[in-house]
Amino acid sequence: MRDLKNLLESLYKKLNKRGLVDPDPLKFLYDYPDIKDREITGLIASSLAYGRVAQILKSVDRILQPMEGKPFDFVTSHNEKDFAAIYKGFVHRFTTDADIVRLLCGIKRVLKEYGNFENLYLCGVGKFADEVNMSKKSYLIPSPEDGSACKRLNLFFRWMVRSDEVDPGGWTRAKPADLVVPLDTHAFKAAKILGFTGKKAPNYKTALEITSHFAEISPADPIKYDFALTRFGIRDDMTFDDFRREVEKTLG
Repeated sequence: MRDLKNLLESLYKKLNKRGLVDPDPLKFLYDYPDIKDREITGLIASSLAYGRVAQILKSVDRILQPMEGKPFDFVTSHNEKDFAAIYKGFVHRFTTDADIVRLLCGIKRVLKEYGNFENLYLCGVGKFADEVNMSKKSYLIPSPEDGSACKRLNLFFRWMVRSDEVDPGGWTRAKPADLVVPLDTHAFKAAKILGFTGKKAPNYKTALEITSHFAEISPADPIKYDFALTRFGIRDDMTFDDFRREVEKTLG
């Protein structure tokens, strides 16, 4: 276990760098020092984080541009009719302008009812999804109760709760120890190489299983290594074969 922790710590120090973030949509959050703006930006960016990265960045930018650097003021001062007019014709793969309007209305409702998104997060992940979705199901904000791995939602929570060179943080009461791995194909492959799961499906139960193994290594911050490990398979100069060789060399 000590050797494995040393390997993960080495990768964290080497790869958990702000300079390696681009083209991750996380980069949009760095433009918003006020947590009221950052959490709205983060929820939008994480919700659209599926598909080709170039299209993700273009789509997130399309949503943020009309907000003119003030997402909180924009959302709280406009209504559903305004949103529909501003984002008419928006498409991101199978996300339509109607989906974006509904998301923004959900964001506005949460801010009115809870004051901020951290207050809602502390009520539980299922409650979080239900409130943002206004009690309807949505692909943009999935719920673990639907069997989803909730990769994008857990990614948003990571951005808001953790604070280091990569994750900007901003929430003050939520604890990194309670976070769950944002389980996408890259994180799933890394976990399999580490021997943290034998499951075939990257669902929420699998995410919890993988998180529990990371918690044995880093109890206070189990998803500390998420960004570093998911650089494998994303960057052209870092493959999972490279990672597998490092693990095999470490564990013998």
